[in-house]
Amino acid sequence: MNNIRNFCIIAHIDHGKSTLADRLLEKTNTITEREYQAQVLDDMDLERERGITIKSHAIQMEYFHDSKKFILNLIDTPGHVDFSYEVSRSIAACEGALLVIDATQGIQAQTISNLYMAIDHNLEIIPVLNKMDMASAMPEEVKDQIVDLVGCKREEIIEASAKTGMGVEEILREIVTRIPPPEGKAEAPLQALIFDSIFNSFRGIIAYIKIVNGTIRKGDKVKFVNTGHEYNAEEIGVLKLKQDPREIMKVGDVGYIITGVKVSAEVKVGDTITHAINPCEKAISGFEDVKPMVFAGLYPVDADDYEDLRISIEKLQLNDASLSFIPESSAALGFGFRCGFLGLLHMEIIQERLDREFDMDVITTVPNVSFKAYTTRGEVIDVHNPSGLPPVNHLERIEEPYIIAQVITLSEYVGSIMKLCIDKRGVLKNQVYLTRDRVELTFEMPLAEIVFDFYDKLKSISKGYASFDYYYTSYQKADLVRLDILLNGEMVDALSTLIYRGHAYDFGRKMCVKLKELIPRQQFDIAIQAAIGAKIISRETVKAVRKDVTAKCYGGDITRKRKLLEKQKKGKKRMRQVGNVEVPQQAFLAVLKLD
Repeated sequence: MNNIRNFCIIAHIDHGKSTLADRLLEKTNTITEREYQAQVLDDMDLERERGITIKSHAIQMEYFHDSKKFILNLIDTPGHVDFSYEVSRSIAACEGALLVIDATQGIQAQTISNLYMAIDHNLEIIPVLNKMDMASAMPEEVKDQIVDLVGCKREEIIEASAKTGMGVEEILREIVTRIPPPEGKAEAPLQALIFDSIFNSFRGIIAYIKIVNGTIRKGDKVKFVNTGHEYNAEEIGVLKLKQDPREIMKVGDVGYIITGVKVSAEVKVGDTITHAINPCEKAISGFEDVKPMVFAGLYPVDADDYEDLRISIEKLQLNDASLSFIPESSAALGFGFRCGFLGLLHMEIIQERLDREFDMDVITTVPNVSFKAYTTRGEVIDVHNPSGLPPVNHLERIEEPYIIAQVITLSEYVGSIMKLCIDKRGVLKNQVYLTRDRVELTFEMPLAEIVFDFYDKLKSISKGYASFDYYYTSYQKADLVRLDILLNGEMVDALSTLIYRGHAYDFGRKMCVKLKELIPRQQFDIAIQAAIGAKIISRETVKAVRKDVTAKCYGGDITRKRKLLEKQKKGKKRMRQVGNVEVPQQAFLAVLKLD
């Protein structure tokens, strides 16, 4: 056990975590040249296409130092704020962390929040200054920032370049010498922490575990503490590039266990596995339930696929524990699910994965956050969906969630970023100059305002130099109204939004104009209206497609043409009464793209 080291790599987006992981795997000969490809641990097509890490990936390496063999368990983690739950789980399974910082960009917001998470778990932090081969690297300035933030000595910071392989040998030596071995008792009852799981259609659910105490052998009868179910350990092993079966796993090992469980509800991330005969006294603490920030409805395009969609979401939830869902129904879209996501990127990725991995075609409604509605009877209702809002005459007040947002940027962009945040109803709380030209701005603002396009606008205003991180504070009273979209007088509940009163008129007008572009013309006029309660605030009309009924009239009196047009008019009138409007999928997504 003294020769095991468990560590993870944490950093902001694009600071070179996955590339550094590639170099470590090459240096320890874990992968052969034939198996090598860039971002070797990112096994999803989506991750490669976008160049981001979505899932934490665990892999075991062997490293020889002073003629002793060390086993290194590496967990590569995502950098985007939407996947910070993945990072928290990886940190719970480690004793040390490599804090990777880009020498060209310096410390950014996600670096700080991931670092605090690691310090909370008492991890040994090894700071690594990456991208030293770049011409624009600023090693001395960034080292000052690191010393201020981490409180380490300047000489402890490792200069490296994941691209060229510089400093990788030194990183491996530091991991072995500075990170402590796992603590645990081999003779104690078995305690294994589940930190991830995947679904395999042949083997059932494969759980990834870290053994905190005790040992486990293949064929042992094990028990899941939270659910109380008992199973046989059909296969156990460690995670190399592929799964590598073993007969026995001891304290400190990180690996996988296959028990043949088929029901996804029985495996919970953060649960503890123990022996059925000699169980441990209590479960391992380490995970809190994740709080979704953004809610949206997912509906199958074909109503018959509802059950398939439910099974697909359950399987996806195994692999991504931060996704939560409950069934709901909509008058316009039929039966579907109200899903909770950690952010808009998370929502987009889930939609893509449903399409690619499970071949599910889904319609997504307008994302929103959850509000608290206080009624005149003194009840408090959690509103995840605009249609769940009580009638206006029963409503006393609505409260919405507020966040503290931290933006780190170059000083030249401060003015335009302040304007953006104040337009989004933000209040400046603090402004700190970290260095001569880097500023940390702290705002308090409503979560609903950052759900849509805040991050994209922030990036474009600051030419990509601003980094953003937020945490949730409390609910505060808000002046919100429900904006409904009516098509031919009928409300489309999937397009309803809860919105700040001051922004409602603008938003309603833009929605109507956008829908006019997207809704195909029918044989009758379609009225698109935005309404707050009974008050219509905007209207656009999609004109009817008209058949030229007078084509057969050549010459003759105008009354003959008039007669044909009158006859057409009667038919149109009848059509309008029964006419139903088809709304294309793009219309539901267009709301997200409103500028």
